[in-house]
Amino acid sequence: MTAAVMRTGPSPELTAGDVMVTDVITVTPETTIKDAAQALLDHRISGLPVVNAAGELVGVISEGDLMRRIEIGTERRRGWWLELMTSPETRIQEFVRSHATKVADLMTPNVVTAEEGTTLREIASLLERHGIKRVPIVRGRRLVGLVSRTNILQAFAAASRATGKTTSSDDRATREEVIRQIQQVPGGMPWLVTVTVEDGVVELRGAVASLEQKAALRVAAERAAGVRGVNDQLFKIQRASE
Repeated sequence: MTAAVMRTGPSPELTAGDVMVTDVITVTPETTIKDAAQALLDHRISGLPVVNAAGELVGVISEGDLMRRIEIGTERRRGWWLELMTSPETRIQEFVRSHATKVADLMTPNVVTAEEGTTLREIASLLERHGIKRVPIVRGRRLVGLVSRTNILQAFAAASRATGKTTSSDDRATREEVIRQIQQVPGGMPWLVTVTVEDGVVELRGAVASLEQKAALRVAAERAAGVRGVNDQLFKIQRASE
């Protein structure tokens, strides 16, 4: 997943389109709960947008949705007297959440979203107001990106490093070419990799699955037209078995 940090300095105001990740990890309503849980673990994320066959956002599923599961004995249990006081509708809903096998039955359908032109100030307000960690970015109903707390922090860090500087059109073009080159690496864009360009120098930040992937991304960036150098700040994810 690649995040763009295109503009620096206080003006013009950054928008969701400037910092959103575009290679979003998603699932469909038909994805099994087991596969969704594995995707959350593999990519070290806490939530996944749910899209239909047309790429339209239809919901979100998070790790919190998977806490009450019959397979691991965490389904909700009450004493007999509390059970009698609980409405049949609530008990039915809890049964579905603990026994469902497909994402469609667990996902939250009413999702807080924003558009590419939404300012980061407005995105930050949405995150705070709704107590969420990420906002899907849509064009109409189609999912085109995602802005998380991490992306806002990355934008702040980039602005702090380059206060008063602007990103030239040449750097924008170079960045687009770097992303095209990286997308040709086997496996495509890795999760949570940020690409920024300043005066032709590319900075790569984020997590990769292996040292081989780290080297491949650096090589791909170095091949891009307009690149004068690559500052490789990528790091390898340490898996539990290592």
